[in-house]
Amino acid sequence: MRLRSMMTRAGSSLQSSISCSKQFPSKPKTPNLESEPKLRVYVRKRKLTISKTEEIQPEKPKLESSLIDIEDFSYKKTNGSVLKQGKSSKLLVKVGETPPANWVEVLKGIREMRSSENAPVDTMGCEKAGNSIESPKERRFAILVSSLLSSQTKDQVNHKAIQRLLANGLLSAEAIDQEEVDEETLKKLIYPVGFYTRKASNLKKIAKICLNKYGGDIPSTLEELMLLPGIGPKMAHLVMNVAWENVQGICVDTHVHRICNRLKWVNSTSSPEGTREGLQLWLPKEEWVAINPLLVGFGQTVCTPLRPNCGICSINHLCPSAFKDTPTKSTSSIRRTKKSSISIAKKF
Repeated sequence: MRLRSMMTRAGSSLQSSISCSKQFPSKPKTPNLESEPKLRVYVRKRKLTISKTEEIQPEKPKLESSLIDIEDFSYKKTNGSVLKQGKSSKLLVKVGETPPANWVEVLKGIREMRSSENAPVDTMGCEKAGNSIESPKERRFAILVSSLLSSQTKDQVNHKAIQRLLANGLLSAEAIDQEEVDEETLKKLIYPVGFYTRKASNLKKIAKICLNKYGGDIPSTLEELMLLPGIGPKMAHLVMNVAWENVQGICVDTHVHRICNRLKWVNSTSSPEGTREGLQLWLPKEEWVAINPLLVGFGQTVCTPLRPNCGICSINHLCPSAFKDTPTKSTSSIRRTKKSSISIAKKF
């Protein structure tokens, strides 16, 4: 009896302990404060740093330094060298551009208008410079000189300057390179071509280069021609086409540049060189030589720089710029004077 009561008490004590332990669980063992917190902080910092690096600062691919800048394209001289057309044109110019609508009809109309009237370029263009010279070498040099003098100069003025040089026996590299033929003499003979002082200096330099490097002849490549002082893409292509009969591009001067933009044959180019690039994308190569004198003469007689003669133009119905007159300098100056007069009147 006594034993049973003792066992009953022990069982109830055990039950109460279990229930008490369920209500009030014992605390876990106190961790080591010196090592564990440091480990947790270290692990968290490491993970955070890695995730930031991977998300916010991904590794950037290295850019290739060999790509050609667009400003260095188009036969421009860069670091003493001339870029060739081959590889750079594939990078920067679209191939196989769609020709403009009605271009064949437009070209036919311009040819018909040009056949009815002669223009100064027909008898006094650069290609006529060496017609009376028998030596092929001297004839090529005369074409080069005529091309040099032609920039910013009318054909009539340029033709007379060439005739004066020819009359004085100064249309060959040997003659111009003589010591007694100084720049002052050349200036007097070529005046009043545009920038005659600079052109006289370049003429002396070109004569010396042609004599020393090419035996009195002219360079036979586009790249070498453009290394000569004062010779740009337009002149180089003209010389290659006419003097060497080696067509590598279209000769684009201010007339060709202006007319191609008026006809929208190119996409609003800002320079003759840009027009040349755009035109060569679609114009058949058999037209590359003829297009220059054709459009130059058209620009001299009909599609003039200011106030073009759209009324007599047979293709005005195909020209997107027809009858859109460009204001002359005098008109612009009158407008500026009126504006200034109004502003002064307002002040007083």
